[in-house]
Amino acid sequence: MFMHSSGHLATYYAGCYPGTIPQRPRLEASLDCDVLIIGGGFSGLHCALRLAQSGKRVIVLEASRVAWAASGRNGGQALLGWSCDMPPLEKALGLQGARQLWDSMCWAADELRELPARHGFEVDYRVGSLWAAVLPRRVAQLRDAQHEAVHKWGYRDLRLIEGAELREWIDSPRYVAALHDARGAHLDPLKLAQGLATAIEAAGGRIFEQSRALAYETLAEGYRVRTPQGEVRADVLVLACNAYLDDLDPALSQRVLPVGSYQVATAVLDPQLARSLLPHDSCVIDNQFVPDYFRVTPDNRLLFGGGCTYLGGLPKDVPAATRPYLERVFPQLKGVAIDYGWGGHIDVTMKRTPDVGRQGQRYWLQGFSGHGVLPTLAAARAVSDAILGDEQLLALYQRIGNPRFPGGAWLAAPMEAAGKAWYRLRDYL
Repeated sequence: MFMHSSGHLATYYAGCYPGTIPQRPRLEASLDCDVLIIGGGFSGLHCALRLAQSGKRVIVLEASRVAWAASGRNGGQALLGWSCDMPPLEKALGLQGARQLWDSMCWAADELRELPARHGFEVDYRVGSLWAAVLPRRVAQLRDAQHEAVHKWGYRDLRLIEGAELREWIDSPRYVAALHDARGAHLDPLKLAQGLATAIEAAGGRIFEQSRALAYETLAEGYRVRTPQGEVRADVLVLACNAYLDDLDPALSQRVLPVGSYQVATAVLDPQLARSLLPHDSCVIDNQFVPDYFRVTPDNRLLFGGGCTYLGGLPKDVPAATRPYLERVFPQLKGVAIDYGWGGHIDVTMKRTPDVGRQGQRYWLQGFSGHGVLPTLAAARAVSDAILGDEQLLALYQRIGNPRFPGGAWLAAPMEAAGKAWYRLRDYL
């Protein structure tokens, strides 16, 4: 699965980034630190910032560039919750344990809203998200989610929108109802990641790009990690590689399956047309098994995604593959020019539950299953708190339990693809 690049993919985010994307040095020395974090995406960056601010000597190793993978090219939707929704978490943790995790997710939503201003950077943060139903029989799912949010999780920021009112929120004939979350949001993920990296460095942390971790060695006290041109010895090791863990830790990598996902950004639309698509500037994801998701960017483009592949690769022509779904949602955009089309890989667990834990002083965060803007922050809090002495939240994550995919690398993807095909068929029945 591992891929390496010295530059960022030609995404909308990279193309519209203000100025030059910062480039950080390679590791070309032998260094010591308190905490070594492998992976410069959201998981690793959030951990690094919290630990550096607590006085730890922190080093981050990134094989390519900061936020080169999913953290720098995702849909930018900061949605409360996890890809698995709450039932698997409640089954594993009981009502009280699941409520504690939900409360930590609410903390993450508040923290992400306040964090950029605290550190002096901009992420184009916009409030409001919609979870939309395509099929009338799926409206009950929205009602049930709203009821459980209030009565189980104490969450009262959801509102059901139905009928004619829905067109005031989404100018599309495709949807019959939607659940509005006043604390959901959307943002520019690449700006967020780069802002986090700058804040880490301001707090005394060090980040090295193009410094792939080749192997780690467990020592009597701590760990040693080799890169092509250097090494780091650390008391604590954090693996935040997600879909790109590979042979660095085979046991952990077998608990996630890399899944391809892709999206597009249209040409700049007439401002009036752009505002009419989503009049309240909410982001949207539907409740199909393979969902469409979309939002309008600050420069009046529609960013639209939802396609995925389980058997390797991505469509050769992402705009052509995505256009039918975009025009199905917004027929008024038929024939619209598409300026950007890109893809990447997310790390999916078998149960879509997050895989966060520790063994000794080795910690890991992975398995966010395409829903990682807020969950990575919530998980980073659990890991960083544990490193600093408070293991309460991490203990909950460790009780979830994520099995390995059966059949190893050869059978996992075909089995997942077959399962996906079944559920996608159910989307149409």
